Amino acid sequence: MSVQERIRCPILQDKVMTAEVAAAMIKDGMLVGTSGFTPSGYPKAIPLALARQVKESGEQIKISLMTGASVGIELDDALTEVGVIGHRSPYQTSKALRKALNMPGGVEFFDEHLSRHAQNVRYGFYGQMDIAIVEACAITEEGHIVPTTSVGASPSFVQAAKKVLVELNMTKPLALEGMHDIYIPEKPPNCLPIPLKRVTDRIGTPFIPCGPEKIAGIVICNIPDEVRSLNVPDDTTQEIAGHIIDFFKREVQAGRLPKGLLPLQSGVGSVANAVLSNLAHSEFENLKFFSEVIQDAAFDLLDSGKFIVASGTSLTLSAEYLKKLYENIDFYRQRIILRPQEISNNPETARRLGVIAMNTAIEVDIYGNVNSTHIMGTRLMNGIGGSGDFARSAYLSIFMTTSTAKGGNISSIVPMCSHVDHPEHDVYVVVTEQGLADLRNTSPRERALHIINQCAHPNYRPLLLDYYQRSLKAAKTWACHTPHILQEAFSWHERFNQTGTMLP
Repeated sequence: MSVQERIRCPILQDKVMTAEVAAAMIKDGMLVGTSGFTPSGYPKAIPLALARQVKESGEQIKISLMTGASVGIELDDALTEVGVIGHRSPYQTSKALRKALNMPGGVEFFDEHLSRHAQNVRYGFYGQMDIAIVEACAITEEGHIVPTTSVGASPSFVQAAKKVLVELNMTKPLALEGMHDIYIPEKPPNCLPIPLKRVTDRIGTPFIPCGPEKIAGIVICNIPDEVRSLNVPDDTTQEIAGHIIDFFKREVQAGRLPKGLLPLQSGVGSVANAVLSNLAHSEFENLKFFSEVIQDAAFDLLDSGKFIVASGTSLTLSAEYLKKLYENIDFYRQRIILRPQEISNNPETARRLGVIAMNTAIEVDIYGNVNSTHIMGTRLMNGIGGSGDFARSAYLSIFMTTSTAKGGNISSIVPMCSHVDHPEHDVYVVVTEQGLADLRNTSPRERALHIINQCAHPNYRPLLLDYYQRSLKAAKTWACHTPHILQEAFSWHERFNQTGTMLP
């Protein structure tokens, strides 16, 4: 299909320009928002052109960059390596950017719940957005933008920005049109309830409202998304998945879940993907997926009929599954709905639909607090992402982790988290390959024993039990609801030798 057939608004066909001309519009000090949510649907040609211009000219340009979530190497990595990013939000997975944001004097990073980010841009909390750069597969007759494989925060960026640059990605099929459902809430005091009653509901438009007057330029792009392969489920992830599915069976038998469960949400990554994969071999039928990211396993469940719908804000697929999407797009377009992230991640909607949230943790402490962002309490890994959006409103909030990290040298179950993203009040279930701890209606003391005995690795269980028992003994000298020996709890993260092995 030709460029002219994708740009259906005639007056916009004269706005096609090179990536270099578009990149020159980005000036020092600007606030720039781009499409993209995971390495899916993000602009590539314009950021690469900007990086080349800065490298060749030696010009000092610093921008504040906002995206939907993480993006690909052509954006975060390319701009970080030439020093263009001065401030970044709300989530990232780039190795180069992670190094820069953890260094004093490097990139300033603002971590934020993803459901709040887009609305806060519209509210003007971060100042006036200068430019929005959005990847599209088409522009409608009225000058509206048809996104590609993600929506993210793009609708709000387009609404808030002074001007919009469109990257028309010719590697993305036009048949993606119709998969999107764009709904943008009004600002308070005119904000109405989101009219989403069922996961299958479509409540908006199949395009991002824009208009030709706002589009400053259109760049033709032939660069595909950076795709990432997920690890094949191994014994550890299979065991975690097995514990969760057995838990679901018990909840159904107890009458606390219907036979078809409730809408499922799953975080990003190999562990989460493995849990979904195991559902394909379970007794559960007619399942609904209401999440932020739709991964490979969701496609298998759609193919088998286990999933009747998958709703999210991004398609994050391996090369094999991206090929499957494009080859069977008519089938998937009827079963996949891509929404703005403030809808896909909306806490009120998640609570009303009764979402079962399954997210991953870096570490969990014995009282059920979860760290999902920081290594040793100081080094940011990626960001909180959407886990908090779901955890604090879910019907069931489940956190998953392997019981150890670094080849068994570090326990993922600790006396006290080095950083807390999800307090005990938002964590109902903790599960590792060792077992599952149901923390509902439990006191801190009960939680500690459940988590240590059922989730901790046997190599670390004695150390954790010893800590807890000595904390109980110490607590007898004063009133104490949550027993701790604070000095020792904090030192747990320092008890490693240079190889990373915990010292006795």
